[in-house]
Amino acid sequence: MENHEHIVYILKCADNTFYTGYTTDLENRVQMHENGEGAKYTRGRGPFQVVFVEKYPTKEEAMKREYGIKQLTRKGKAQLIRDKLKEVMYYENSEEL
Repeated sequence: MENHEHIVYILKCADNTFYTGYTTDLENRVQMHENGEGAKYTRGRGPFQVVFVEKYPTKEEAMKREYGIKQLTRKGKAQLIRDKLKEVMYYENSEEL
């Protein structure tokens, strides 16, 4: 049984486009994109900003989520990122209470 975190992420590229991907090691994967060794789409589009991260217990769940996000329009992805940011802000603010 593999004991990895299965991560779905969205990068914001320097040209203001989004790239959605899957990995078990986000730090290493982002470094690969930065070095031009990641996906063909991201080559020459750096530097990148990680704007969305979700973790899943299985690869299957993560791959389904990645596929679902890739089906969204740019506007849909931007909304997803905004919603996740609101969730994080709410969580951080409620911790202070």
